[in-house]
Amino acid sequence: MTRPLMFALVPLVFMVVGCTKVPTDRIASAEQAISEARAAGAPTYLAERYAKLEGMLTTAKHQIATQEAKFVLLRDYSQAEELLESIQMDATRVTAEAERKREEAKAAALQAQRVAQASVKATQELLAKALVGDNRAALIALKVDADGLTASLAEVQSAVDTDDYQGAHVKAGAIAQKSETLAADVRTALAATVAAKSQKRKASRTK
Repeated sequence: MTRPLMFALVPLVFMVVGCTKVPTDRIASAEQAISEARAAGAPTYLAERYAKLEGMLTTAKHQIATQEAKFVLLRDYSQAEELLESIQMDATRVTAEAERKREEAKAAALQAQRVAQASVKATQELLAKALVGDNRAALIALKVDADGLTASLAEVQSAVDTDDYQGAHVKAGAIAQKSETLAADVRTALAATVAAKSQKRKASRTK
């Protein structure tokens, strides 16, 4: 081999070696990007897109493993590198959108929590006024239900504290609905008691 030809082949050798090197840095960057998306709540708020990211990473690792099984000068990681780069870009977008959706879910959960708290408080106040005299026996069971709703509010707070905003929203909505139903039952029971007293008075007058 002549010296000029040998010098001409040097850049080619470096190019081949570069293509045959495992892209460990890109793998680490892609994994970090997916980790950040997970921490932002992507599995909860963007489940399909997050699953796609994980699938892309699995595919990239499979492509790398396939190339590693080849003779060193025949390895080409360019396709895997392109996929890893796409993962990083997509994961960045997913992270930003997941964070936005998480903040929206948090705001909705806190609003639902306030509504539930106000509803339960109003129901308890209604019961406190109703639980007097002859009404007590008819309403005592409803009081037990109302106390149960008050205790359930702690579950909503617990869900909020653990960033389970969707769960907190659902729990708070259920509590508010049950509280409204309970308040309606209290009013119905009071109306029945008033009607019974009225009938009793009329009956006593006719005697």
